[in-house]
Amino acid sequence: MPNIKIFSGSSHRELSHKIADRLGMELGKVVTKKFSNQETCVEIGESVRGEDVYIVQSGCGEINDNLMELLIMINACKIASASRVTAVIPCFPYARQDKKDKVGSRAPISAKLVANMLSVSGADHIITMDLHASQIQGFFDIPVDNLYAEPAVLKWIKENIAEWKTCTIVSPDAGGAKRVTSIADRLNVDFALIHKERKKANEVDRMVLVGDVTDRVAILVDDMADTCGTICHAADKLISAGATKVYAILTHGIFSGPAISRINNACFEAVVVTNTIPQEEKMKTCPKIQVIDISMILAEAIRRTHNGESVSYLFSHVPL
Repeated sequence: MPNIKIFSGSSHRELSHKIADRLGMELGKVVTKKFSNQETCVEIGESVRGEDVYIVQSGCGEINDNLMELLIMINACKIASASRVTAVIPCFPYARQDKKDKVGSRAPISAKLVANMLSVSGADHIITMDLHASQIQGFFDIPVDNLYAEPAVLKWIKENIAEWKTCTIVSPDAGGAKRVTSIADRLNVDFALIHKERKKANEVDRMVLVGDVTDRVAILVDDMADTCGTICHAADKLISAGATKVYAILTHGIFSGPAISRINNACFEAVVVTNTIPQEEKMKTCPKIQVIDISMILAEAIRRTHNGESVSYLFSHVPL
């Protein structure tokens, strides 16, 4: 495609290569390194004057370093006269810090801060996937395309779970009820949700199941799993409530801290994540993890944006 350049940050090069291959392109030349005092240095190795530039960087791994690298790359392209710079951020960093809680009114709204930083660095457009709260789009004054993994998830369920027509889709918390009802409607199956009470962040206290999973396959669906305390508790709850098998499907598999050992010890048939975050290393230590490739959704969004076409087709279809 003419007048388009795709650059990769250092957070998820494999995904960037898949996107570029899908579009029949090479990734742009860029060198990202650190000075000895740990400052990030970025050198764009080719002309971007008048070009439509896409920079792929996910919010994972060394999150703060990767975010800073993205900001510097956007700025480098902007001051090198790129006509438009789009940040492709499969997993948006700090998305969970999106509001002040009742408890501590001195909490920061870091997602808004990240939005401001991206805008100030010179981004003209953001493409992301399954934002933790879709209102984060309103933190920006520039266009944001929030893509959904849902079509790819539906496809995976139909192809890999034989009993999908009688399954129950379960939300591990009340916040994900909307996401779960949407999937349950599309599959024409029942849904249930688990109400949890947290005493403090990353620790779940007590769980209550609302809905029926007796003698059925239960599919837990959430937008992200970090330490996996919630979904592992939820899986135990579902088995004790009579579910025959439990699957978990998550868009962003962060899997930090004790997550892998918890999954290995839990009663999941499979824990399915997308590749918005690299999973190769974790799959070596946890055979239950399976990956849905979403590179074609991002690639198609880039192609449509570049050509000025509508992106909303991707909200309900997986590109072939």
